Amino acid sequence: MTDGPNADSSGNAGCLAVDRSSFYAPKRSLGQNFLSDPNICRRIVASLELGPKDPVLEIGPGRGALTRILAGHDGPVMALEKDSELVRWIKTQFPAVGVIHADGLDFCWEGTRGLPGLSLIGNLPYNVASPMIWEMVSRCRSWKSMLFMVQKEVALRLTAEAGCKAYGALSAWVGNFARAQYVFTVPPHVFRPQPKVDSAIVRFLPRPDPAWDDGPALSFTVKILFQQRRKQLGTILKSHWSPDVEAWCADLGVDRRVRPEELGPDALRSLARVLGRARKLSKG
Repeated sequence: MTDGPNADSSGNAGCLAVDRSSFYAPKRSLGQNFLSDPNICRRIVASLELGPKDPVLEIGPGRGALTRILAGHDGPVMALEKDSELVRWIKTQFPAVGVIHADGLDFCWEGTRGLPGLSLIGNLPYNVASPMIWEMVSRCRSWKSMLFMVQKEVALRLTAEAGCKAYGALSAWVGNFARAQYVFTVPPHVFRPQPKVDSAIVRFLPRPDPAWDDGPALSFTVKILFQQRRKQLGTILKSHWSPDVEAWCADLGVDRRVRPEELGPDALRSLARVLGRARKLSKG
């Protein structure tokens, strides 16, 4: 969610005057913290590295701080917003932007296949950022890049590598569909209202071999493993252990005493295939 800056006597370039009396108070139930610093907004949009004519979809435009910059792009610009009051405001202020009134958690992300080369950008509410990114990276098709502002703690998890303390189910899942890069930290004072923690910008580029065909098995695998992340692999998979899992360990040189956080995204994908085949056989 974002908040457009006022033009003032300091002459912030490219910033239009905004009638703040028309704004409703940020809604805590929607996790709204609006951006108020035009320099940060320009830096965020620049980090997306849009190409000429690239289609772009903003998630949660809020009060239009990023939208105001994106509206000058020469390609298709769209915005997805859940708050009906902000939907009406965005449509009025930015008539060239195609506004979709929908909840990102329920949105049909597969429909993005109709926009090859799509870039996605947004300041995601803290309370839904992780599940929304989980869905977007695995269900969007033909996308070029994603750039999101999230809580710094979440950013560290998204970009963590195997063996790190922050590495977990979210890291492993996202790593099977995209390459995540920590871009920069955003301090609380650039928001209204101010959050109590730092935020961060994370950029995602699609893997050439996304795990679309392995999605259900991979989801099952990372969830069952990281729910017991401090236990050893052999203990967690005791009820699922089989000659095929034993062979998988031998092929990858994995000791059954390893913990889930030591297994990278590719290893987890191959394990998911083994477990997925066994589950299908057991269901007949």
